[in-house]
Formats: sequence, structure tokens, C-alpha cells
Amino acid sequence: MARMPKRVKHRKIQRGRIRGEATRGQTVALGDFGLQTLEGGWISAQVIEAGRIAAQQYLRSEGKLYVRIFPHKSVTSIPLETRMGKGKGEPEYWAAVVRPGTVMYEISGVPEETAKLCFNRLAHKLPVKCRMIRRRVI
Repeated sequence: MARMPKRVKHRKIQRGRIRGEATRGQTVALGDFGLQTLEGGWISAQVIEAGRIAAQQYLRSEGKLYVRIFPHKSVTSIPLETRMGKGKGEPEYWAAVVRPGTVMYEISGVPEETAKLCFNRLAHKLPVKCRMIRRRVI
């Protein structure tokens, strides 16, 4: 089941622009390894869920997967072959806005090689370029 907010103040949101790098959520906080974006974009709730399922199936019962992004933005569209005018259109799907550097998924409790293979499978489903990073030990 794709995720979406329970309640929103406004159903329809303007598109906006993705400028600059991520200022929050760019370090591994919950797990040992993370999947970080290298470019900005919108990631739909369906894609987030598909990635979660792919990673969960690969990990089986070992390790824990954390999803660090949530789809807050409603993306609207007008039906095809509709004449101009008549408004903005209805919300089609929900998406998470990610900037370069955002950590999207994290894994803990598995060796590095397993995490690498898991993130490789997960990254194929995402519309943005990603890389694996590990937690900084202080």
C-alpha cells in the first residue's frame, strides 16, 4: 500500500523548484549503511514502496530497513485529450521531494557486502542516481 499523508491543509500544491543540496537528512542516522541521492527529483509513493519491498525480500529476516523519506507532495494532472482551461486537475499521486544528498533508505544489522547488493537492487527501481554511504564513526 503506497503511503500518503492522513490530512493536508491544501489538496493541490504548486510544483516548485529543487535548488541546492540537502541541508537535513544527509547523514546515516538510524542504520549502519545508507542510500544517498546524487541528484534531485520527485520519488512517487509507489516507487518508495517498491523499493521497500525489494529490499525487504532481499534481507529476509536478517537486518532492519529504515525508510527515511515520506511523500508529502500531491502531483496533479488533467486527463489526456482535454481542452485548455477548466482548472488544475485532480491529485494523481503523492511524491517525496528529494535534493542531492538526501539519505532515502538505511540498513542495519547486516555485513557491508549484503547491504551493497541490497541497495543495488533497490537503486534500479529509483528515478535518481544514488550511492551507498556508511555511518561515520566518531
